[in-house]
Amino acid sequence: MTNANTWERLRQAAFDVRAEAYAPYSNFSVGAALLSRDGRTFVGCNVENASYGASICAERGALTSAVAAGAREFAALVVATGARQATPPCGICRQALLEFAPNLVIRSYVEDGGYEEYVLRDLLPHAFDRSQLE
Repeated sequence: MTNANTWERLRQAAFDVRAEAYAPYSNFSVGAALLSRDGRTFVGCNVENASYGASICAERGALTSAVAAGAREFAALVVATGARQATPPCGICRQALLEFAPNLVIRSYVEDGGYEEYVLRDLLPHAFDRSQLE
């Protein structure tokens, strides 16, 4: 489902939205583009706050947008940063994404075009999920 053209489209969307990030405290702007199984793309950027706990990551911003639009199944996620090396989603983002797509394929891109690819379940082994609530 995710071919080279799709990855490039997601990469461009993630870098485009990264330009809108609000990161005055960390100076670490992040953009994310989340692909739903039905082919829609949802974007998010990090939005920091002086009360750090009120900040939201780009990945959860994209996920929130997707869920609000009715999407519940996801195929791919691109994370775009200005870091020198690829940066996978943080722990809380991994947990939030796992609720919907434990097998999500994630690519983290850096500005020079390099990337690392991950599968979400591998980034969060022994995850807490709905099976523990039964």
